[in-house]
Amino acid sequence: MVLAANPRAPLNDQHFQVVVIGGGINGVAVARQCARAGKHTLLVEQNDFASGVTSRSTRIIHGGLRYLEHGELSLVRESLHERETLLRERSHLVHPMQFLLLLNETSKRSALKVRTGLWLYQRMAGKPRGEDASEMEVKRFERALDAGHRWSFFNYEDAQCEFPERLVAEWLMEAVDAGAVVRNHMEALAVDVAHGRTRGVLLRDQITGRDARVDAGWVINCSGPWADRVCQRSAIRMAKPMLGGVRGSHIVLPRFPGSPSTALYTEAIDGRPIFILPWNDQILAGTTEVADNGDPARTVPSPEEISYLLRSLTQLFPKAKLSAQSVKHAFAGIRPLPYSPDNRPSAVTRRHILHDHADDGASHMISVIGGKLTTAASLARECARKIGLSATEPNTIAIGPGPALDPLLDDAVLEIARIGAISEESARGIMEWHGKRAADIARMALVSAELRAPICPHTSHVVAEVVEAYRKECAITLGDVLLRRVPVALGACWSESCSREAALRIGAVLGWNEQTMGANLEAFETERAAFLRPVGRAAAFEAAAD
Repeated sequence: MVLAANPRAPLNDQHFQVVVIGGGINGVAVARQCARAGKHTLLVEQNDFASGVTSRSTRIIHGGLRYLEHGELSLVRESLHERETLLRERSHLVHPMQFLLLLNETSKRSALKVRTGLWLYQRMAGKPRGEDASEMEVKRFERALDAGHRWSFFNYEDAQCEFPERLVAEWLMEAVDAGAVVRNHMEALAVDVAHGRTRGVLLRDQITGRDARVDAGWVINCSGPWADRVCQRSAIRMAKPMLGGVRGSHIVLPRFPGSPSTALYTEAIDGRPIFILPWNDQILAGTTEVADNGDPARTVPSPEEISYLLRSLTQLFPKAKLSAQSVKHAFAGIRPLPYSPDNRPSAVTRRHILHDHADDGASHMISVIGGKLTTAASLARECARKIGLSATEPNTIAIGPGPALDPLLDDAVLEIARIGAISEESARGIMEWHGKRAADIARMALVSAELRAPICPHTSHVVAEVVEAYRKECAITLGDVLLRRVPVALGACWSESCSREAALRIGAVLGWNEQTMGANLEAFETERAAFLRPVGRAAAFEAAAD
């Protein structure tokens, strides 16, 4: 449902020096980099920015400790460098996190191998390796873990980005500030290729249904698991696929007795490494690796995957007596890994590849294969260099005027609370999600009590944040806002009653009539249920059968 507060200008027959297809973290990073290099750039996304693979990740910013096992030292070094940049430049969204590597006597990985790997990992990061877990910490975990095993504990440091959707929103606005034109809910129907060169892109506005064609100097295909499909629709023929899709599924549970308060990196029931993380006042466990070359828009966690993750948790925490009914929901995404039919999914490189289509009869088009949250910015710089642009290094990127706001500093929180006449809790929440723009949102909240009201009774985030998302962050649907720009609907408390209350409070400020309210609410509930899949009887049956 369109909220036409900011009608979108028509694109037909416009010329862009760069057109980026796909608005996940990689596509947004590439568009931002090209716009900053002075190129007239268009970014299009068929759904909403960050609504695909980006929102279905494990939500960690890490150097890739497991990549050491496969000898990908350069990828680890690159990832660690980018992790430090994000920790420095996006401190309100990316936080250092202590990880506990947890193994028992059945592990295929020896303690010596693990200690050596951690020493190398920390050395590559330029930091001393942390001390092993404290005796108090070990005893607390031993009380919760399976007492039938001998456990070994190892500490190391990485980082978490609980809401990569917010990171994408910030980069998106920086792309716009640099001159980029951005369109979500805009499908790239095909790339126009003539005489061996890309000439433009055919587009369809999913909101209005109108088609358009734009000229393009370069086309960068950042559509992730849709990359091969973009080429197929454009009649670009290749000898083999670029992608070998691998589905990764996660489960989300409420906190349970003995649940970890720090991140765990451990082994699943088959010895594969998995993460168990505190996330958004819940527990996030994942991920799986299942070959999946189906429609990425229809991918869902299978009952077998849910059972696999649940059994792995139960094996670790038998005293918690977890069951399929303990799982709130599950979600899945397709990793767009390079086509590698002879390798196990875990052995396929996580390094990104830039495929130049000149040899496929479509010069001036590049497809981005792979990539991850941590290295999106370095991928964008490499892509810019590939098309002949200068690429700004991260330590020279300007991310906005003024000092960073630290939501952990009480004085800063009090100042935002004073500006907006809002509670300290609301001020801290705004700072955590909006960083330097917190003061602008607080000033908006000061305008009326309706704008200062919480979005729903269970959150401290306020309606002013929603209005900001519609006005300045390219949000169009209620899902764009509540799942990504102001992602309160990912919270532990959220229910259908929260959705109704939020729609009423938002609609009152935006002037929705009853019909608009109902359409927005129905579309939102449908989108949320398709993303955060309820764990139903099939999963419960599968778990019971195992």
